[in-house]
Amino acid sequence: MSGGLAHAELIAVLAAVTGDEPRVMTIRSGNALPSGPFELEHRSLQSGLREWVNDQTGHPVGYLEQLYTFADRDRTPDEAQSRTISISYLGLVREQAAPGAGKPGWHGWYEYFPWEDHRKGEPEVLGTILERLHDWAKRDAQRREHRQRRIDFTFGQNDAQWNEDLILHRYELMFEAGLVEEAGETPIPATGRAMFADHRRILATAIARLRAKIKYRPVVFELMPESFTLLQLQRTVEALAGLTLHKPNFRRLIDSHQLIEETGEVTGETGGRPAKLFRYRHAVLEERAFSGSKLPLSRN
Repeated sequence: MSGGLAHAELIAVLAAVTGDEPRVMTIRSGNALPSGPFELEHRSLQSGLREWVNDQTGHPVGYLEQLYTFADRDRTPDEAQSRTISISYLGLVREQAAPGAGKPGWHGWYEYFPWEDHRKGEPEVLGTILERLHDWAKRDAQRREHRQRRIDFTFGQNDAQWNEDLILHRYELMFEAGLVEEAGETPIPATGRAMFADHRRILATAIARLRAKIKYRPVVFELMPESFTLLQLQRTVEALAGLTLHKPNFRRLIDSHQLIEETGEVTGETGGRPAKLFRYRHAVLEERAFSGSKLPLSRN
């Protein structure tokens, strides 16, 4: 390859939901995702990734799926000398302490994307972001209308509906407009915590994948304890989607898909009257893996 060397890197987005908050495993004190080069002694991409995650975080990895391959130019400052091709994976885990050597730690998704959490209404920062995006659109007379349509579509403006799956589109539009630190310009306040190179873009890609996937695959159960209440299940889905859901509709649709069954036990940890505990039905999950099954996002 002319103009420099290329090497392959494995990168992991490990997601968990703890205390109603979606979280991601990071290294470098929250500034990067676990990653490392794919080496000849690695038996496979997945085994290589698991080795790097174990070395850097010490956290066990269960469910894992390939996410995306990032190979764009200018992904890192030294791309003129070498080019990094990142093969990313999405892992779903239950949060544990991470004793690894890479300064690992769990951080909330919405530290990096504060405009994405709509569970308590529209985030205040969203107004500032839209104001700056509108100014950016106006600066180019020839592309003004096209830019404005993109803003409306990605941010749910002017009769367009907010689509939680478009998190990557929103981040990339903000990057293009110079509103985030990774763009190399002075960011506007409260546009989220920056990450090394394009790791925040990779995180956005993973969140978009997971937000879309919970609608047609029961992967949310990878994040749940062995037994849980219906409220815990709803709160987990809400945390991932960044939305509040209509409680009766959610429970009706959960029942209709027959994904869970009662354990015969109750818990008093909800603060009110004892709540029934449920578990997911493995046989149903195996069947649904072939046919598809939604966890409903019926908004309030």
